[in-house]
Amino acid sequence: MTASKFDLSDNYALRMALEQIADVEGDADAYIAQQSDLARKAPQVAAEIARRLLEAGRIEDAWVAINTPDEKDRGWISYEWEVTRISAMQAMGQTDTVRDFMWECFASSLNPDHLRAWLGGLPDFEDVKAETRALEHALGFESFTTALHFLMTWPAIEQAALLITNRAAEIDGHHYELLGPASDALEDRHPLAATLLKCGLINFALQNARVKRYRHAARHLRECKNLAARIDDFAFFETHEAYLEGLKQTHGKKTSFGGQSVSFYLTKLIGWSVLSDSFNDEAPPTMKTIT
Repeated sequence: MTASKFDLSDNYALRMALEQIADVEGDADAYIAQQSDLARKAPQVAAEIARRLLEAGRIEDAWVAINTPDEKDRGWISYEWEVTRISAMQAMGQTDTVRDFMWECFASSLNPDHLRAWLGGLPDFEDVKAETRALEHALGFESFTTALHFLMTWPAIEQAALLITNRAAEIDGHHYELLGPASDALEDRHPLAATLLKCGLINFALQNARVKRYRHAARHLRECKNLAARIDDFAFFETHEAYLEGLKQTHGKKTSFGGQSVSFYLTKLIGWSVLSDSFNDEAPPTMKTIT
């Protein structure tokens, strides 16, 4: 049974059922028959087709299928398409070419799985030099956030700290789930880098009036104060005192509490948490305590 006997464009369930039957029977051609010509040019579908052809031992057909998507129109490429293409290249014995493609995949995404595969095929002692090349590439990667995530999870803490100090202007405090744990992990050995991440979180909360983050912002500023005592050289970055003064200058005059204008309240709360010895994370001051 093939797609030609039915108008499957309006019957997704039927097409899925036919695909499942084809898989159960191990019939790659039957699976392919359910895909339109346009669908076969999509990287995800091309990967599904190529994987089935590889399992059937049809290596050359798999190579044609995985390369069906036009390179100019591929857009976002899934990890599945990349690894399937790597499998096809390996099956064809393209040893040198597949290694080049592994690096290309890593270089464009910083996907650690691609890096592990690339390093895994190297002779002993060459992998250290190759890893250094990869970490240097990460330091200049277009997306600061992606680079930081990669370096922290690889892990390469020294390079992560270097990334932060070299590209501090690119810190995006919106990514609390990354910057929070990263700043904590950097505190012991890299207090300046940890401070810069915490300041990024504080700045984002203030600039965007994220009231739900005020408790975290208060804690981060208190941590910055503690870290400042361990920083021998702030280089060209602000000292803690200068940073605190900058917060007052930028947000201290925002006195309206109507609508979304809550930055003044947040700033005053953070300032209180740093200066008061009685600060308690479990019992933050209320509006009435801030005058």
